[in-house]
Amino acid sequence: MLLLEHRPSGHQDSGELPIVSKAYINAPDERVDWVKSIPFFTIHLLALGSFWFGMTWSTVALCLGLYYVRMFFLTATYHRYFSHRSYKMGRVMQFLMALGATTTAQKGVLWWAAHHRHHHKYSDMEQDVHSPKRGFWWSHVGWILCTKYDETRFDLIKDFAKFPELRLLNKYHLVPPALLGVSCFLLGGWQALFGGFFLSTVLLWHGTFTINSLSHVFGRRRYVTTDTSRNSAILALITCGEGWHNNHHYYQSTANQGFFWWEIDLTYYVLKAMSWVGLVSDLRTPSKAVLGRDRIADGHHDVGLLGELPAKAREAAAQLVAGSMATSAD
Repeated sequence: MLLLEHRPSGHQDSGELPIVSKAYINAPDERVDWVKSIPFFTIHLLALGSFWFGMTWSTVALCLGLYYVRMFFLTATYHRYFSHRSYKMGRVMQFLMALGATTTAQKGVLWWAAHHRHHHKYSDMEQDVHSPKRGFWWSHVGWILCTKYDETRFDLIKDFAKFPELRLLNKYHLVPPALLGVSCFLLGGWQALFGGFFLSTVLLWHGTFTINSLSHVFGRRRYVTTDTSRNSAILALITCGEGWHNNHHYYQSTANQGFFWWEIDLTYYVLKAMSWVGLVSDLRTPSKAVLGRDRIADGHHDVGLLGELPAKAREAAAQLVAGSMATSAD
């Protein structure tokens, strides 16, 4: 299943969230299961234990390292590969990358990718599992704690559900993060467990969740899309490039989400390096012609969180890009 690459021309952009009915929001199966959510909140309490045991510089380094390494695995694998098939890799590498992403404790690889494909199909609509129209809490984390969305939608991920090793990893998705936590304890004791593993895991959760809760509300819209996706430089730095969300919703199956040189996209940089040594291949990127279509007038729908570069820098960069496109056309 491949999602649409970009929005066709002619769509009128409003930048406003569609209405979600109160009946849908208040449905009995659309609520948080507080009992089953106890483990989720317990991990948050354990993360606070990092301040009880103390944070050394080595613990801080471990925390940041686990955060960004796992953020890369999540964004490169769960999102850009399994959800959007934006590049290719062999079966062994596919499993190893999925294994690394599963250590993020964000449920199974097939579960994640299937729900994300559903999100793109109904982005910001009533059926969207984490529509920002339903409020910050629901789009940020509430939907994950709702038992209605516990099951994996195998019908939406048939292309990868055919691999038994991925189905096994999806079923036992709690094993990899548990093993990582044990490894941290064995290598560095309580400080490494609480400050390295638990704290980085909680930060990783909320870093990822901001894309659902904030990137459809704050930032800058460059392209016309049928949703309210926005670009944010701050969120891009936090999430290894996922903050260029309007770019992504405009051209979903591309390996890079930062379309221009000033849009930092750490995940794509690593994937590009991996392609040089043959670990991955066929990274999909948008053409210059695609990048130039369906633009929104500069300054339209600009809402906080540092959408892109300051105006003068954006203007200079735009002239540079326009000049290079004109040169290539000649």
